[in-house]
Amino acid sequence: MYDPLNGKCVVVLGFARQGQALARWLPTVGARVVVSDSKTAEQLNLNPSDYPSVEFVLGGHPETLLEGADLLCLSGGVPNDLPIVQVARRYGVPLTNDAQLFLERCPAPVIGITGSAGKTTTTTLTGEILKRAGHKTWVGGNIGDVLLHVLPIIQPSDRVVMELSSFQLELMSVSPPIAAITNITPNHLDRHGTMDEYIAAKANLLRWQGGNDIAVLGWDDANTRLIGESGVFDGRVAWFSGRDMVTDGAFLAGERLLLVGDSSYDGSPHVICERKDILLRGEHNVLNVLAACALTGAAGVKPEVMADVIREFRGVAHRLEIVCVKDGVTYINDSIATAPERVVAALKSFEEPLVLLLGGKDKDLPWEQLVALALNKSRRIIAFGDTTKEKSAAEKVVKAVKGLTGRDDVVIVCPTLDAAVAEAAQIAQAGDVVLLSPGGTSYDAYVDFAQRGEHFRTLVNAL
Repeated sequence: MYDPLNGKCVVVLGFARQGQALARWLPTVGARVVVSDSKTAEQLNLNPSDYPSVEFVLGGHPETLLEGADLLCLSGGVPNDLPIVQVARRYGVPLTNDAQLFLERCPAPVIGITGSAGKTTTTTLTGEILKRAGHKTWVGGNIGDVLLHVLPIIQPSDRVVMELSSFQLELMSVSPPIAAITNITPNHLDRHGTMDEYIAAKANLLRWQGGNDIAVLGWDDANTRLIGESGVFDGRVAWFSGRDMVTDGAFLAGERLLLVGDSSYDGSPHVICERKDILLRGEHNVLNVLAACALTGAAGVKPEVMADVIREFRGVAHRLEIVCVKDGVTYINDSIATAPERVVAALKSFEEPLVLLLGGKDKDLPWEQLVALALNKSRRIIAFGDTTKEKSAAEKVVKAVKGLTGRDDVVIVCPTLDAAVAEAAQIAQAGDVVLLSPGGTSYDAYVDFAQRGEHFRTLVNAL
């Protein structure tokens, strides 16, 4: 099948996960591909001969890349304010990314999901519900499979569920017909600069929807509610709420989850399941389940199918994941918590005494609310990471604790996660929970949060 990229020169910036997928897919549609990364081949562990149809320009992004370029494609977390991107805008070279390219070509209905927290759990659960409903379902995007390479085999009768990040959304000019924003709380301000810019990037998921499309939004979150009431998109709004009744969507009524309005397959109210049927910890996970129900309800799934999946769903790795119980101490991996707001949600999930491991790289976010709650709920706080590094989360934790308590001996500081786990094992008592919920990104010491979580698992299992 002819593709409009056939014969075009596409420059890809960044050779992270999405960049690698683009380097494999673009030649299959006839594009001439140039990949540029600020790192060298050695730093990327790249053998260019593995990509015989791709030209590599490594160690920087020279402006000469744009000579003859028809399209500039940004992968992963590549900032859109790089000098070469600014030059591309000035000369009218169009910008795109993997998600936009996929959505422009996907023959099947797509459900797109974003949010500051909960989007991966919501995406995964939504995919599982659609599969149980009998649909051939593809799940990926910002998580798992980038999905570009499966475009030739996706059928119009299939379903696609995509997680989308603010980094991807800020460039996009197409919206999925069903889309959700779970919540918007301070995150990635080191990238977006201001909260307004971050909110605008998230809202871009809905900006291009038409009148027959559906936006599922968190009623309990002030920012998503404001977007839903702003009129900046044409789609119909469905809500999910853990505290109030909504007229269209899913909500918690006492101990029952209800589906109502056009999100119900027959328009009548239906009980989905009981709250106790949810196996995941925390109020935030109740909201994630409600979001998945509103999304799949909008896609025509019956509530009994949702209930069957909810009763079996045990969550996603690195998200309040129980690693093991040793000597009466439960070790939990919540490495996905890369912002203080996510740690707050995790802490509210526990009544047990906690030994809390905080650390990583800060994203220019406030830590005071988290630290105040952590001081109240934790037996001990351990901050890990090199405090001499720029944007050290451990250093932010120490300063926040001192500001609240006037003391500098409350937090145990460890240079590495290895040392933090060893210290936690010495401190924890039977009945305690050792919780890795860092609050910072993993990029000070790991490739990503998953690698950090895997290392935590390894360390704990070796105790």
